[in-house]
Amino acid sequence: MPADCIFCRIGNHEVPAEFLYEDDQLMAFYDIKPSALVHVLVVPKQHIASLADMTEADQTLLGVLIDRARQLAEQLKVTANGYRIVINVGADGGQIVGHLHVHLLGGKKLSTKA
Repeated sequence: MPADCIFCRIGNHEVPAEFLYEDDQLMAFYDIKPSALVHVLVVPKQHIASLADMTEADQTLLGVLIDRARQLAEQLKVTANGYRIVINVGADGGQIVGHLHVHLLGGKKLSTKA
């Protein structure tokens, strides 16, 4: 785990975050620069740099991340009108933090522009 990884530091409670969920495998907290009314990050505690770095052994973890995002969408009451789940991969894909994470976006009509 890189010492300079902000998500690892949040997972170790060295950096504060507004947690919505946490267990031994993952955590979910509000994005500090939201791009929707609801913008939550669902992050594995295991440091994996990006989706491109996942292995076959990580398939279950990816399913857990997506399912937790779905559960949070229900909890935050954005399921009626819809929501978006996004995984950015690499610099050109918009990934800013080098630690795999899922964005849950909702609460308003989202743009369909890429």
